[in-house]
Amino acid sequence: MSAPTILIIEDDASVCEAVRLYIEREGWQCLIASDGMTGKHQIQRIRPDLTVLDIMLPDMDGFNVCQQVRASGYFAPILMLTARAEEDDRLQGLEIGADDYLAKPFSAKELIARIKALLRRAYSQQYRDVKRTHGFVVDVDQRSALLNGEPLDLRGKEFDLLAQLTAHPGRAYTREQLLEQIWGYEFEGDTRVVDVYIRKLREKVELDPSSPDYIQTVWGIGYRFKGDEG
Repeated sequence: MSAPTILIIEDDASVCEAVRLYIEREGWQCLIASDGMTGKHQIQRIRPDLTVLDIMLPDMDGFNVCQQVRASGYFAPILMLTARAEEDDRLQGLEIGADDYLAKPFSAKELIARIKALLRRAYSQQYRDVKRTHGFVVDVDQRSALLNGEPLDLRGKEFDLLAQLTAHPGRAYTREQLLEQIWGYEFEGDTRVVDVYIRKLREKVELDPSSPDYIQTVWGIGYRFKGDEG
């Protein structure tokens, strides 16, 4: 994967700055939210590759944030932080969808090691092939797809087409390239079959298929999935 985006949801400014320093030393992008509501909105808008989430926050606790973003379809790793080293906290966090747990005070070396392990487990090719972008979760191995936590009813090549496009957000594919990737080099049909399946896919994933947000037309070239720039 490209340089990951890490979101820190923590109200202690000194902790945030220390964590930011070590994250940026790794070449990763670091974003910070100082309360639960802001953090939740950042997750829903940006879809970071990993979130470091403090339990004790001024407005809503980290358990509620974790539970709500998981319910909304965010499945990237969440590492929870707490000043309390109680087993009940750890179990509660893991039960509602957290991936790991780190008690304060912690060393920067340990935090970075935990983050690396979670990123490796979530995105390495040796693990399940799952694409996550703009509210979509596309599980290639299980051939299932979610949009904002809701399952999509995709059939055959519809799923293959979504998986191909979401694997490289922002990349423009020609019809010929999609035909080769999805239908194979031996397919003897017309490239218009790509347009037919793009239309089918838009009907299932777009709020307004006539003005698509996710599956975009690149005039004179073909199609692409919405990139990070919008």
